[in-house]
Amino acid sequence: MYKIFIPILFLLLFSCNRPEQQEVKTAPVRRGTFTEELTEQGTVKAVNSQVISTPMISYRYGGSLKITRIVEDGTEVEAGDTVIVFDPSDIRKAIINSQQQLDIQRAEYDKLKATQESEVQDMEADLEIARINYEITKIMFDQSVFESELTRKENQVKLESAAIALERSGEQIENKKKIQKEELYQKSLMMNQTIATLAEADKAIKSLYVVSPGKGIAVVRDNWMTGTKWKANDQPWGMTGLVELPDLTLMSAELKINEVDISKVTPGLKVVIKADAFADSTYTGVVNTVANLAQNKDYGSKIKVFPVSVSIDGINKKLLPGLTVSCRILVQEIPDVIYIPVEAIFRIEGIDYAYVKSGSGFRKQEIRLGVANADFAVVEDGLAEKDEVALSDPFINKEEKEKGKPANQKSGGA
Repeated sequence: MYKIFIPILFLLLFSCNRPEQQEVKTAPVRRGTFTEELTEQGTVKAVNSQVISTPMISYRYGGSLKITRIVEDGTEVEAGDTVIVFDPSDIRKAIINSQQQLDIQRAEYDKLKATQESEVQDMEADLEIARINYEITKIMFDQSVFESELTRKENQVKLESAAIALERSGEQIENKKKIQKEELYQKSLMMNQTIATLAEADKAIKSLYVVSPGKGIAVVRDNWMTGTKWKANDQPWGMTGLVELPDLTLMSAELKINEVDISKVTPGLKVVIKADAFADSTYTGVVNTVANLAQNKDYGSKIKVFPVSVSIDGINKKLLPGLTVSCRILVQEIPDVIYIPVEAIFRIEGIDYAYVKSGSGFRKQEIRLGVANADFAVVEDGLAEKDEVALSDPFINKEEKEKGKPANQKSGGA
């Protein structure tokens, strides 16, 4: 009885002291065609679009306008639909003031014209008196032929004086009419300026009701001062782009590729596109242009990037300008190579390793890597096609996993 009990007790004690086996997920080493890829975030942009801007108004109205109503972002609009309305109160005040000024100017013009006509009538009456006086003096001169020489000379002098007075009266009337004409012209010029101001104000107030030039989806632009979309009560300056009507038949994705990878990107490469807002939809495109000059990634950043434009195939109503997309650029396809998941790659002190399944355990194998993408990496040396590699470090015990410390200070992952 004791002979049977002792071995059983020994086995129980041994099994209790045995470390807990952990399950390690593995993946097979694959051979096949490997696709080298670059994945970058980008922004959708319409290649062609119409921009609706703040109308230019005269400095008389302050130069800036206040938005009272603006179309909601993403709204479908038809040609002629009102998309933006600005506050017309300042222009209406200017119209009222100009109209009152025009009424005063017209009254002054009519008054001046009546006064001038009265003055001319008085002068014409004086001219008529001078003409009559001349005629009487001429008759007296003609009748003095039988008078003495002295009387005849006196009448001659009177006749010459009357002629001069008659001529001067006529000249004064002509000069007066010229002066009056100039005065009326100045008054009419002021009225015409006020009329032009009224016409300008009327045109300006009509421009405050901005309509869509065509059919499309309205995309409200960002207010660079606030970092948000333009909205009611904002005060943009003249010719500020507020709403964009993109041509959805031709869209592109604008990317920024770092200077390390830009040599791999050339026009014509195929691109797989996914919108962050529509994860279930996939689109295709082609690299269209690659910039020759680098630019700073952000303001104040020393990181250099190259702008790249990707033409998106087809018409996609979901892809609106401004959406963030993930673009997977298919750089090249390499046939007949061995590759493994990037989760199976571990770097220790600058050397790449993989844990290869061997019997009931694993062995650490140094490997030499080639090109990689977001999911897989080519293995140029160190693994065979039939090998199976661990997707996590199999030598990390349970306690280290719970504490989140890698065993032997190893860093895992490609």
